[in-house]
Amino acid sequence: MMPELLDLLDTLSSDLADLAAGGLGVFIRVGAMMALVPAFGEQVIPVRVRLGITLAFTAITAPAIAPDMPPASFTPGPLMHLIATEALAGLVLGIGLRLLIMVLQIAGTIAAQATSLSQFFGGAGADPQPAMSQIMVMAGLALALIGGLHVKLAALVVHSYTLFPAGQFPDAANLGEWGVTHAARAFTLAFTLAMPFVILSLLYYVALGAINKAMPQLMVAFVGAPAITFAGLAVLLLTAPMILPLWHQTLEGFLLDPEGLPR
Repeated sequence: MMPELLDLLDTLSSDLADLAAGGLGVFIRVGAMMALVPAFGEQVIPVRVRLGITLAFTAITAPAIAPDMPPASFTPGPLMHLIATEALAGLVLGIGLRLLIMVLQIAGTIAAQATSLSQFFGGAGADPQPAMSQIMVMAGLALALIGGLHVKLAALVVHSYTLFPAGQFPDAANLGEWGVTHAARAFTLAFTLAMPFVILSLLYYVALGAINKAMPQLMVAFVGAPAITFAGLAVLLLTAPMILPLWHQTLEGFLLDPEGLPR
């Protein structure tokens, strides 16, 4: 009876070691990603809450990833290698998602600068930014959460092990090209979203110059400042229903295919 019990305990300890190693690797990848992902990784969320979210995502995704994890090893060399590779993979995914939040921030900053609204509530939130950026970011996060962001993030974690296998560093050249391409697309998308405000600003200053040329005695700056403020808010009201779905479509494209480019 005793030898059978010892064999059972030995088998159980081996299984628990594999489970612990797999869970640790998933936790590191999810934790690195959760530090940067939209909504769940915002600085306004307390660290303890983010830790609980990371543990919840780990518990959800670890059973599906267990067959792809390397054999358990708690020796310093393999353990540090696992930590480094998983943290790098999580940071890459998190940075890719954070770039999409920066799209809304940049677009809002361009729009605010173009419509003379850049100073209103500039220090609100953890990241000082204009009011338009705050509105776009909060609306985008709300739209993403309503669209099931938590489910898609869990699917992204599972799918990421086909892109970045556990225990393997990604190719540096491919990773650099991926980062440069996504950063360029992020800035392009941000400028595209802010284009209505840039066009409005151009028309405003052209009209202001024409009025000033026709009536030099008129203080056009005092007359035009309220006009551009009202026009900027009106354009935001009209274009937000088109800007946010376009951004959300790009976010969903990244969640479904982080290796490719959003269409």
